[in-house]
Amino acid sequence: MKQGIHPDYREVVFVDSSSDFKFLTRSTVQTDETIEWEDGNTYPMVRVEISSASHPFYTGKQILVDSGGRIERFRRRYGKESFTSSGEAEAEAGTEEAAGSEEA
Repeated sequence: MKQGIHPDYREVVFVDSSSDFKFLTRSTVQTDETIEWEDGNTYPMVRVEISSASHPFYTGKQILVDSGGRIERFRRRYGKESFTSSGEAEAEAGTEEAAGSEEA
């Protein structure tokens, strides 16, 4: 194995910012933050938005985590106001078909 080309594989604490869940594992991720762990040692710390403690698949309940405003932006862009109701869409389709048959 070549020396100096591999990242430092070390113990790191990951902290879930939405549920305050912490776990110690090994990783090559680079970070400047540190935290004192339960064993008294200081480890590098990485903050994550979602972990097994806050993800709906693992918890069985919906926890809405919207740190970037993505949901609001989606609702503004694709909200119900921008869609036509199914009755209006069918009426428009029927009008277009009738116009197409007259041209033929």
